[in-house]
Amino acid sequence: MQKFGLIFFTILLMSVVQVNAQTTADSNADLIKQTALDYIEGWYEGNAERMERSLHPELAKRIVRTDASGRNALGQMGAMTLVVATRAGGGKNTPKEKQQKDVTVLDIFGNAASVKVIASGWVDYMHLAKWNGRWVIVNVLWELKPSQ
Repeated sequence: MQKFGLIFFTILLMSVVQVNAQTTADSNADLIKQTALDYIEGWYEGNAERMERSLHPELAKRIVRTDASGRNALGQMGAMTLVVATRAGGGKNTPKEKQQKDVTVLDIFGNAASVKVIASGWVDYMHLAKWNGRWVIVNVLWELKPSQ
């Protein structure tokens, strides 16, 4: 009987650990998605506070640009440039019905996550980190959508 009790207790303990791990993963996914939404919705709203809250202060947002001769250059902006552009209302020029903000959490491992955001005119691939207890965007590699 003691052997049965020990087996039952072990199975119960393993189930609780798995449920807790899944709950933590789901909770992190929700927090990560909210961070990405603060970024893209903050942009569309011209809400610099939401934008700033979503970013690590040392954010690197980069795009590969190609000039007329076919040469590539790396365009880059930091967190404050993005916050200032948001405050200036650049995203408010996009009509509500055209404000695309599709967020996909691609992967989470420990304190790191990858996210894809499809916006109205571009696609962002983001790296997020859990920094001082909250998820923030550390890197963004983005690409413009073709003109339609």
